Parts: sequence; C-alpha cells; structure tokens
Amino acid sequence: MDHLTRRVRELVEGLVLFTSVIKWFILASLVGLIVGAATTLFLTVLDKGIDFFSTQKNYFLLLPLSLFLSSLIVCYLAPEAVGHGTERVIRAIHRQGGKIKFIVVPVKFIATVITVSTGGSAGKEGPCAQIGGGLASLLADIFRFDENDRKKLVICGISAGFSTVFGTPIAGAMFGIEVLFVGNLFYDALLPSFVSGMVSYQVAQQLGIKYFYHPLDFSPVFSGSFVLDVVLAGVFFGLIAFLFIEIMELFNEISKRIKVWTPVKGLLGGTALSVLALVFSTRYLGLGLDTIKEALDGSQIGWCAFFVKMLFTSITLNFGGSGGIVTPIFFIGASAGSVFADIVGIDRATFAAIGLVSLLAGAANTPVSASIMSVELFGPAIAPYAAIVCVISYLITGHRSVYPTQIIARSKSPSISVETGKEIESIQAVTIHPRSKTLLNLILLIVKFLRDNINRLYEWLKRKGQ
Repeated sequence: MDHLTRRVRELVEGLVLFTSVIKWFILASLVGLIVGAATTLFLTVLDKGIDFFSTQKNYFLLLPLSLFLSSLIVCYLAPEAVGHGTERVIRAIHRQGGKIKFIVVPVKFIATVITVSTGGSAGKEGPCAQIGGGLASLLADIFRFDENDRKKLVICGISAGFSTVFGTPIAGAMFGIEVLFVGNLFYDALLPSFVSGMVSYQVAQQLGIKYFYHPLDFSPVFSGSFVLDVVLAGVFFGLIAFLFIEIMELFNEISKRIKVWTPVKGLLGGTALSVLALVFSTRYLGLGLDTIKEALDGSQIGWCAFFVKMLFTSITLNFGGSGGIVTPIFFIGASAGSVFADIVGIDRATFAAIGLVSLLAGAANTPVSASIMSVELFGPAIAPYAAIVCVISYLITGHRSVYPTQIIARSKSPSISVETGKEIESIQAVTIHPRSKTLLNLILLIVKFLRDNINRLYEWLKRKGQ
C-alpha cells in the first residue's frame, strides 16, 4: 500500500511539473513575442533619433532642453520611470510585488529617445528592461496572476529586454534571475527567463535588428605571469566598478541637495554636459559605441576616458536624463581595460573585452551572466579568463551596486558580516572579521605587483607626459 501511495504521489508530482512547464513555456513565449516587438520598435526609433541629431552641428547644445523635457515628462506622467530602468524594475519586484503601471512603458520610451538622441550619456538596456517589465506586468493583470506568478512574468520581461538589446539570449536570461539578489539566483524563473530571452532575441532578429559580435583572435599561452595579469585585472576592474558606484551615489546626493523644481535639475545637468563636451569631447556623449568598438579593435584609448564617462553618465542619470546604465558600463570597462593593458604591457583588445564584461559583473553583482556574455560576444577561447576576472571584480566591489535595491542573499566573504535579506541601500553596517593569513597574502600580492610593474608604470606615465 505504501509503495502504491508513493507511486501515485510521484505520478501526480510529474503531472504537476509537466503542466507547469507547458504553462510557463507558453507564457514566456508570449512575453518574448510582445517584448521582442516592442523593444525592436524602441531600438529602431532610438537609432533614427541618434542618426538625425548626430549629423547636426553642435547638437549637444540641445541637452539642457532635452533633459528638461525628459525630466518634465517623467515627473508628471510616470515618476516610476526616473533614472535607469532596470533599477526601477528591481524595486517594483521587491517592493510592489512586480506591479508596474503601464504608463511607464510609453513614458520611458519617449524620455529615453529624447535623452540619448541628443547626447545624454545613458544606455538602452534599462528602458528595454522597464518596457519589458511593464508589458509583462500588464499581461499579469489581464490573466489575474497572484504576486508570485506576476514576479516571474516581470522577470521574463527583464530577460527578454536585455536579450533583445545586446543579442545575448543566454546572458540576458541569466541577468534577469541574477540581478535581483546579491549572491543568489532566482531559480523559480529559470525556465521562463530562458524561453522569453530566446524568443525575444529571435523576434528582434527577424524584424531586422543587427547585433554587434566581436570574436577575438585569442590564443593565450598559459603561464604564471598571464594568470597573475588576469588576477590583477580582476582587482583593477573591481576597483573601477567601486569608483563608478561611488561617483553615481555622490551625484545622486548632490542632486537631492539641490532644492529646485525637478525639471530645472534637467536644465542644470544638460548645461553641465554641454560644457563638459566642449572641454573634453563629444565621444563621451550618447551610447559611446564607436569608442567601445575602437577599444575592442585594440586602438589606444585616452587614459582618463573611463573616468570622464563616469562623470557624463552620473550627471545624465541623476539630473533629469532617462536611459540605462549597462552601455555606459561597457564603455567604462572597455576603455579601462585598454588602459590596464597599456600599463601592464599586454594585448589591448583582449583586456578591453574582459574589462567590458567584468565591470558589469562588479558594478551590477552579476558575475554569472557577465561570464556567459563574454562567450556570446567574444567567443569561447576567452571565457575561462573572463570568468575569473568577473568573479574577482564582483568580490572586490563589496556590498554595493549600481542597483541599490538589490537584496543581499549572502555575504561575499566569511570575513565580512553583513545583514542579509535586506536591500543594499538599507544596510546600516558591515562588520569586518580579519583573518591574518588572508591579509598577509593580500599584502604579499600587492608588494609583488608593485615590484614587478612600478618601472613599467613609470615609463608609461613618462611617455604620456611627452
């Protein structure tokens, strides 16, 4: 009797799981179709806007007006669409049960096109994630889903949006389930995220979206020195990600302290960007795809390019601009990788590619999806080294993020005690429990790095000064 009962229970379990698979395959495919079509429309309109304004002389002088308009639209029609979109979707999942007002979709669409077309330093993946999440939330309303199913459907929207933007369906799917928590994956949405990401990517391709792939001519000679370069690169990119997060937070605080009508902040931010463009270069405006491509081709990038892009992006997203943050992260990572390669004396293209994905791993706490992205964008040969750098960058960044409403699932080190189950921005204290051997090894590593590279660094700075 017990044997029969167990068999019946196993049969029922199998039927339930089968039904769940079919249900979520259909729902995720529907999300992929809708989000793929919607984000294709967004990307097409955005490209046309960029093409139009970039041909106009001194087009960036429109930035005060464009950031004013962007801020005005968001402020009065959909305050939830402020800033970079992925963060707002994460906030909606954790705080609102995945509920996103539909008005966010058109408002984010229009505000981002206005911002980026005229030179605002922002990306396009955040709006796509927010558009995807908003449409998925609308579907959840139509089907009268409960909170758990709504969250899963919204995560599908994030994955579909990310996959459509970069043409990386596997990384996009993993990003959707990894970006919610620090140190954990949301396995409940694993299957639907993969399905929605793949379907949306295929839809976008069929509708004419072209993607940037850059397979590297990379044949590493495995050696102790190269492994050391990889480890040091991870530390370097982690520190760069740390710096970017801190600069974003600094400009956010500055924006909060300026007590004026919110759209006026757009005027101030647009004016600052116009002045910076005149002082530095227009290469730091907009998406910055040309600079990213130059870095991946092995061209020399200015030593301060990554820092200047941080300033442009921080001003744009904290002073009225609308858009994503991942494309600027790619710019910062690729240009920082080029600089690191020059300092250490290694191949620029290789470490620009590694920098591109590892800065995402550190700044967004997404080492798994960033590692997968390295394969999808640059080929399998670079993957083992990129994965190592991504994980190190993720650890070095600490318990901070460009997405402050990520929830900390576990500490990044047994030597660090941090409150788990809370959003990053609500963490009050982090307690350090140093272990002597760990500290000693770190000191020895730093001393070895300085000993091996101080002369090369001095010569490189000397050449720059000539």
